[in-house]
Formats: sequence, structure tokens, C-alpha cells
Amino acid sequence: MLTAITIDELLSFRSQCTSTKIGFVPTMGALHEGHLSLVKAAQQAADTVIVSIFVNPIQFGPNEDFAQYPRRLENDLHLLRQLGVSATFIPNTEEMFPHGFQTYVTNPTLSSELCGKTRQSHFQGVLTVLTKLFHLIRPNFAVFGKKDYQQLFLIQKMINDLRFNIEIIPAKIIREPDGLAMSSRNLRLTPEERTQATALFEALGLANQKFVSGIKDPQKLIDTMKEFLDQTPLRTEYIEIRNQKDLGLPHQQINEPCVCLAAAHLGNVRLIDNLELGE
Repeated sequence: MLTAITIDELLSFRSQCTSTKIGFVPTMGALHEGHLSLVKAAQQAADTVIVSIFVNPIQFGPNEDFAQYPRRLENDLHLLRQLGVSATFIPNTEEMFPHGFQTYVTNPTLSSELCGKTRQSHFQGVLTVLTKLFHLIRPNFAVFGKKDYQQLFLIQKMINDLRFNIEIIPAKIIREPDGLAMSSRNLRLTPEERTQATALFEALGLANQKFVSGIKDPQKLIDTMKEFLDQTPLRTEYIEIRNQKDLGLPHQQINEPCVCLAAAHLGNVRLIDNLELGE
């Protein structure tokens, strides 16, 4: 496996991939089975798979956990070598955003909703770094997990709006045996918090049970989740039901495919999860 640290090293490797189908999996490292499932999905459809590991500073707000974000580079590289990844790109901040960098990509409408209400520059940072990575790597497709549902939607919207010649492949959420969605941030939970964190998925499951039983009023489903989470140590940030096709708000009765999205805080860790209703 090639390990490229500089953009020049990455471009040199990419120039040699003249007749292969390129798959790309961008990550911030601290890899877990969720990340590895994305890599495996890419390998099923590509001759060459490139993985990036970059804790992107411009998608963190001033009071967020950039400094505390888990970093396990040697373990990450070991896991990727075991999978037979073709190349890994691990730039530093100066390589990606040199002094004087001032060009950003944003979706001002959708980036201000859901997670964007409290993380105001987050999605601008995500779309900007991905634009640069897509430009450098020029993949045929990239794989993203559905756990970051809003992020996935914004990436797909950017791809369509700016006519990137890249296919985006969504991948299902990978969960722990007790239902907790796998996330690098889970490493920051204490043992007690780790047990308590499953409440978010349990709340989503309760709402989904009511939906399947015939309750189509989105507010009633949201209230079910709120009542449950209010009895747990989690501090709810938001619970919303949105249309899957455009992330718009449903009507008074759900009559098209919808997803329930939620964010909550537990100790110093922010948790997000979602469930497509009816699944």
C-alpha cells in the first residue's frame, strides 16, 4: 500500500492509474468496522481504492472537539494494509489548506438546518475538503455511510449541482451488537456513557414501531422520542422527521419515504443517528 503524505505524491500515484476504475473512501481516521465496510464496498466495484485520513480542521467549530478527536494512525494504516487498499492519503493541514487559502464551497440553505443549526460552518468545511479531494483523486465513485445522513445528502446535491463526474454510493449504517451506530467519537465515551448511549437508537426504534403500527403524524413520532430521551442522561439537541428525497419537512401526515434524524449530547460527546421510517 502506498502511503502518500504530500499532494505531489498522491498525484504521482494517480497518474499511474490510467486504465483502472478508482474508488475513494474519505475518512478522518480512528477507523472502525463502519469505515472498513465502506472500503470493502469500494473494493467490490473498483480496481484501485484510495482512502484518505485527514482530521479536517475547517469542519470543526471553535468550541468543538478538534483537539480531542481520536487519532490512531498506525492502527488505521495496519487495518488498511490488511484489506489490501491501494493507497492512503494522509496530508497535514498545511498541505491541504496552505497559508492564504480562502476559497470555500457551501450550500447555504441545507447547511443551516439540522446539524447545521449548531455547527454553522461544519458543512462548508466538509464540502470544501471533499471538493479538493475529488479534484486531486478524480475517482469514478466515492462511498459514504448513511450515518451522516445530512452530510450524504449535501454531498450528493453538490455532485449534481456542480456536475462532478463522480458516482456517490451510499452505504448502510454499521451498528454495534446493542444498536449503537459505530463512530470514532464513541472512543471518547466512558464505560458508563457507552452503555447509556444506546438510548438514541432505542428512541428511534420506538418512533419507527409507532410508524409501522399506523401512526403517520410526524409530531407524535417526535414526541415519543422526546419523552423517552427525557428519562435518560442524553441531552437532546434535535429530533426531526424529513423527506428522504429532499430533506424537506413532511406534511401533517407522512405519505412519502421519510427519515427520522436525531442528535444528542452525552458527557462531552455529541451523538447522531437516524432511521429511515419503515425499515
